[in-house]
Amino acid sequence: EDGKMKYAYSNGFILDGSENMEPVSGKVILTNGDKIERIISDEELIGLAGYEKINLGGRYIMPGLVNMHLHLPATGKPKKKESDPVKLVKLITSNGLFRKIGIKICASAAETELLSGVTTIRTMGGVENFDSLIRGRIDSGTLKGPRILASNKAVSVEGGHMAHSLAYVAASAEEARNYVKQIAKDKPDWIKLMITGGVLDAKVKGEPGELKMPADYVKAACDEAHALGFKVAAHVESPEGVKCALENGVDSIEHGAKPDAEIIELFKEKGAFLVATISPALPFAEFDRETTHITEVAQYNGKIVFEGILECAKACLANGIPVGLGTDTGCPYITHYDMWRELNYFHKYCGVSNAFALYTATKRNAQLAGVGDITGSIEAGKSADFIVTKENPLENLAALRNIDMVVFRGEITDKPGVKKMPEVEAQLDKYI
Repeated sequence: EDGKMKYAYSNGFILDGSENMEPVSGKVILTNGDKIERIISDEELIGLAGYEKINLGGRYIMPGLVNMHLHLPATGKPKKKESDPVKLVKLITSNGLFRKIGIKICASAAETELLSGVTTIRTMGGVENFDSLIRGRIDSGTLKGPRILASNKAVSVEGGHMAHSLAYVAASAEEARNYVKQIAKDKPDWIKLMITGGVLDAKVKGEPGELKMPADYVKAACDEAHALGFKVAAHVESPEGVKCALENGVDSIEHGAKPDAEIIELFKEKGAFLVATISPALPFAEFDRETTHITEVAQYNGKIVFEGILECAKACLANGIPVGLGTDTGCPYITHYDMWRELNYFHKYCGVSNAFALYTATKRNAQLAGVGDITGSIEAGKSADFIVTKENPLENLAALRNIDMVVFRGEITDKPGVKKMPEVEAQLDKYI
């Protein structure tokens, strides 16, 4: 039976996903079906029967990456002018045929993540229940894609981030609670709230991430989610928003903002964590406006958000507060195949080592996503989720740019290729 294929991966350098990982040679990873069975020495491989032997030829093998924050409906392809997400979502959900096309677009985005070396994704706002639908099809083997931790459609407020497109619009605390109940029916893995505005929502200089969702809505949504056994993630891009989120029960702050002592205390007291998304803020802040076609106000606010995310991540790291990484794919210039860039920015702008960046994107992210017992490191009993690269990412994270092999739940994809956007690559490569 194909499902119980047994493989022995030998002659590679193992990076196990732990915080201080170093390349280990002379070991063989044995997989049985979708699990890592055990790790043995080279000597024990001699005379081992029943395993198909895969000689890695001196390449590097490590856990598949975990992308903590992305949106499947979008590609990241830059546009000359802002499109209207409300109209697009209305169209996609208007009839059965368009719905099928929409699901296909999202499923193809999920597959691109997998083929670029990301074996687990956490979707943070999607169209209706498309994400959990696709999750089910991947789990049952009818679709090829990564492990999906879905939040489906988020909860926002009138005039709030993603209102009427990737988020329901609550007009009271009671409605916020009811939307959580409604979302819960599709068995998501997380609940997502949109507490503040985003970079492009701001109308004046200096107020990106304006607080939009009242505290009592946040509390009602969190209380309901927690009662139903779900954790809550929130889009937050201002200090005021971070405080409101943490005080009212949010488990993970997505993006972040310049923190003060009170925010750091709240993170610690509540046991919350941060998911830094450096990728989407960089083009707004750093690119030439000729390239991004954004207003001066948007660029000014983009800089505030970019610096806020970096300062929040650095302060959390300095204070022992866990930091995860996500690409926020869907924002302009942020693709489904560029998770490696997020690791690189973390190293470059937050000063962490390459090993710490890789650990964050594997074992740490898996723990924070709630699947640390299943994936994220190369250990017996974990899911057989690996990526193989020619070069050593501990020396240069760009080694992750071209993946030689992806293994997900034991299934091997050799030489996975993804279609890239040359104009995006050209712009982003200036910031490696």
